[in-house]
Amino acid sequence: MTDTQIFEPDGRAIPFAVEGDGPGLVLLPAQGLNIGYLEALGHSVAQEDFRVVRIGTRRPTDAAVSLHELAQDVVDVLDHLGIDHAWIGGHAFGGTVARLVAIDHHDRVNGVLLLGVEGAAGSDELDLSDAPEELRDAEVDGLQRAAREALGELPALADGVPVLVVQGADDRITPPSNGEDLRASAPELVSVVNVDGGKHLFPATHTGAVSWAIEDYLDWD
Repeated sequence: MTDTQIFEPDGRAIPFAVEGDGPGLVLLPAQGLNIGYLEALGHSVAQEDFRVVRIGTRRPTDAAVSLHELAQDVVDVLDHLGIDHAWIGGHAFGGTVARLVAIDHHDRVNGVLLLGVEGAAGSDELDLSDAPEELRDAEVDGLQRAAREALGELPALADGVPVLVVQGADDRITPPSNGEDLRASAPELVSVVNVDGGKHLFPATHTGAVSWAIEDYLDWD
């Protein structure tokens, strides 16, 4: 098990965990979940010579923050770890933050990994009943939801930055049609891999298939 650490710049408490050596890959959790459910995926990818950094949502949660500020948190953790550039990935809400990192900090991002693609309305129908209690993070849910609502329209794709979409074929929260629509909007940038049988928590329930898709696309093994 990889220990969770807390980075505390300027009064922010940002949880993160790092494992492996090699090119950097960031994993950001979905709304209402902590970084624990991405541990198995992170470990699997790290075994193939990646340096995987899982980054959670800051505390305290009683002040309004924007998604741009959450994107800045990601870059601040990378600076703390001495990582100049990386692939930035996230599950659902985390993927929306990843897209903003690529826009706001273009020179730090090698590519964007989207584990399910949020629709225009975000994840309003989110149901975490299938997630074990210890993997939920209800404390940050309100902050994340408010930040997502304040953003309005989804961010555009960053110019010239490749995007890999890995999505659950049976995901009703971030349905496969979202990924297909994104690919249709920028076929020169976006590649899509469907995970058969995968529902919304497919990064945790179908770890092998997701890890293989990442490793195969990036071809760093």
